[in-house]
Amino acid sequence: MTEKEARKELMRRANDLSPTVHVGKEGIDEGLLNEITAQLKNARLIKIKILGTVDSDPKTIAEELASSTNSVIVDVRGGVVVLTDKRTWTSLSQKKF
Repeated sequence: MTEKEARKELMRRANDLSPTVHVGKEGIDEGLLNEITAQLKNARLIKIKILGTVDSDPKTIAEELASSTNSVIVDVRGGVVVLTDKRTWTSLSQKKF
């Protein structure tokens, strides 16, 4: 499976998910990063809602979250970010049919 196909599959899976983490005007702090890491460990794929009160660009926030939590950005649309853990990303993108 190519990276494009893996991304498409993960986006399909994330379609039914609701955002479980919200980034507000306080921005990114240690508690938020710990929560995202814990949710990724359990669910492997999560949605994050970036509220309109945040000053930064959603893409920039997504990159910061991914690097801080050792995860992969699947998609950024509007104020919604989909993240997956690296083991899921690796296993999907290396899968052969």
